Amino acid sequence: MAALQASSLLLSSSSSSSSSSGCSSKRRIAASIQVPKPSILSFADHPGAAIAKKLVKELSTRNSYPFAESLQMDVAQKDRVSEPRLSPGSSIETTMKLYAVLEAVEDRVEMHDNIGEQRDNWNKLLLNSVNMMTLTATTTAAIAAAAPAPSLRACSALLFTAATGMSLVMSKIQPSQLAEEQRNASRLFKQLRSEIKAMLALQSLTDSDVKETMEKVLALDRAYPLPLLGAMIEKFPTKFQPAAWWPRVSSNRRQSRGRKMVTNTEQNGWSEDLEVEMRAIVEVLKGKDQQDYLRLGNLALKLNKILVVSAPLLTGIAAAGSAFGGPTATAAAAIAGAMAALVNSFEHGGQVGMVVEMYRNCAGFFELMEETIEATLEERDYSKRENGEMFEMKVAVKLGRSLSQLRDLARKSMASCIEGTEVDEFGNKLF
Repeated sequence: MAALQASSLLLSSSSSSSSSSGCSSKRRIAASIQVPKPSILSFADHPGAAIAKKLVKELSTRNSYPFAESLQMDVAQKDRVSEPRLSPGSSIETTMKLYAVLEAVEDRVEMHDNIGEQRDNWNKLLLNSVNMMTLTATTTAAIAAAAPAPSLRACSALLFTAATGMSLVMSKIQPSQLAEEQRNASRLFKQLRSEIKAMLALQSLTDSDVKETMEKVLALDRAYPLPLLGAMIEKFPTKFQPAAWWPRVSSNRRQSRGRKMVTNTEQNGWSEDLEVEMRAIVEVLKGKDQQDYLRLGNLALKLNKILVVSAPLLTGIAAAGSAFGGPTATAAAAIAGAMAALVNSFEHGGQVGMVVEMYRNCAGFFELMEETIEATLEERDYSKRENGEMFEMKVAVKLGRSLSQLRDLARKSMASCIEGTEVDEFGNKLF
């Protein structure tokens, strides 16, 4: 709309005295057009946009977790309103449950990190304290043997007794092993956290996914407990056992899974050759890798048992020799104290308990790989398996191999079974 304003201006006519006989007038018309500024197109009043914004605001404020990003309206695409979409297989309730599990997992990661750092400090501080007391008592006993003095003998006996008590406590709880347990627990909870975030990103959630994730969390809690009293892992078992931090599949579930008929004709990336290859890999892991780590774990456990008994025994002998013996016994106490300091330094400074836990974790890793492959192969419905090519790639990456190296290892395993020989290499190349 334009408003036209016209105004006519009459030119002033000048009259002179004698030379002008008439008046001439000129009419000038000045026109100005005033056009209002174009109105800014706004789609805030679009009914679809209002509904979408309301839905996004409601989803974003639930439990302080963002379910969708803010809408971005484009003038060129005014007819399309981006709305948050959930997968048809998931619901808001299922997503909320998984977010609750994710929150608990993140809390456990922080707890295990903090407690692992604390128990690592225990190992350093207790070792320094025990060695300082032992060496001080040894020096005092040596002086008392050269120049007998009751006060020196009493001080030496008192220090040896305190060192014996602290050495017993360290031998019982194994601080280096406790710290390694918490490091492993933190790493596994971080891995579980990544899996949950990937599930939330894919947005294909079911109630069985939530249940399975909760089972994994509880299995990790049982495998790596936080308290020391009552629930602490047995540090000196009669038999070395691999660590198990995953939910065990019962035999009934395995049998029912094996009896299922194939309902999907598509093989989902699987073939008979791939199944044979996976079974050959399992045989290598069972016969080589797991057995080797079980053997090394048993050796480390036996060594740790010897060291655990030796250190308190030596300091106890030194305490008795300083308290009740003469110069000869006091000299023997000094020698026993020096040996006790060496044993403590080797056991706790060398972190033999941590080595035992490392072997437990490695043996458990191979057992988990075997169970995962076997459980996958026992599933007769290919649609319920993970894609075969993806599964093969994951196995290769976890073992530190390329796909060609994994297939070469499977061929060696099958050839060794036919010829009755042993495979000349381990399945794992990482550790």
